[in-house]
Amino acid sequence: MNNESIPPNISDSPDDHLDREALSWLVRRHSGLSTEEEERFQTWLAGDPARRTAFARWQAEWDVLDDLPADGLDILRKNLADDKRAMEKVHVEHPVGSAIGRHDTRWNWMPKIAMVTAVFMISLAGWQGWDYWQQQPVFIQSLNTLRGQQISATLPDGSQLRLDTATSADITYFRQRREVRLPEGNIVFQVSSDSERPFDVLAGPLRITVVGTSFSVRYTPNVPGAEDVRVAVEEGRVRVALHNVAIKGKAAESSHAVSKDSYAVELTAGQQVTASAEGVLGPVGAVSVAGIAPWREGRVSFHDIPLAHVLAEFERYGPSRFLICDPAVAALRLTGTFNPRYLDNFARVLPQVLPVRLHENAGMTEIISSQ
Repeated sequence: MNNESIPPNISDSPDDHLDREALSWLVRRHSGLSTEEEERFQTWLAGDPARRTAFARWQAEWDVLDDLPADGLDILRKNLADDKRAMEKVHVEHPVGSAIGRHDTRWNWMPKIAMVTAVFMISLAGWQGWDYWQQQPVFIQSLNTLRGQQISATLPDGSQLRLDTATSADITYFRQRREVRLPEGNIVFQVSSDSERPFDVLAGPLRITVVGTSFSVRYTPNVPGAEDVRVAVEEGRVRVALHNVAIKGKAAESSHAVSKDSYAVELTAGQQVTASAEGVLGPVGAVSVAGIAPWREGRVSFHDIPLAHVLAEFERYGPSRFLICDPAVAALRLTGTFNPRYLDNFARVLPQVLPVRLHENAGMTEIISSQ
């Protein structure tokens, strides 16, 4: 090929030649080399530090493919196929030697490996742009309730949220998924079905995924005795999986906590599960007769709960004005259902079911032992 066939501004440089050599070896190694070929590669690699640099650069580009999700790879393959057909069309319509072949297109004279490289980089850049676009939110909202407050909210897709007292929720909708982050609190979800956009709730170490169903999630890490995440299903089906948590300590020793990516349970109507802050999932159990969220009717239910934890739950809704100083009294266990905003019934029933009595002192009611 003479100099007139190649535009001067795109002629090969030593770096171009080295890059093509490095990429050629990379592609051949991924296809598999014989022992003799591998020895030749190692000799080539050791012959010049610049070769190691070029090969490492191409290896880093190649590794990007390992991080692409399945849909990204599908788009990349489609772009490569489309670009290949376009190049073949140019080659047929403007063969080497034609005016266009000599001056307007580089694909006729470029080595095949350089052509594949260019197509790969263009397609990868296209996928990254598409992925960035997909990750942009289409709806953002934050919901918060004060102590003692409850609210209901309807989202753009018709999903409904009922927030209990002292609850925060960060809602973000994307083009292909819906997400609610629950930093703290208690929410009942009624999710509108949309098979194209799963609905995820992130609470503590858990990701709760649904398409359309009714369920509750509670995560109150600052309430004594209620630090775990609790998921309870009223209707439909919910997938509960560990999310973004280091598996260590008790979680590593648990037969349930295989890994943060591989362990999950599916709950159906009438089932519930809890998970500790360390990511240990408890056994699947039945929802109590009080339902998934008795607080919707102004009630809180306890089953064999230490008295100190009962008072901590009351405090979520407002000042209870009850006080316990005796650790033995705090450890007494209580079962019952009460209205946290009107505790007269609690005060009346408590001495009848536990060995305690109430002592009024400076506007507070101390619960003390009656023995």
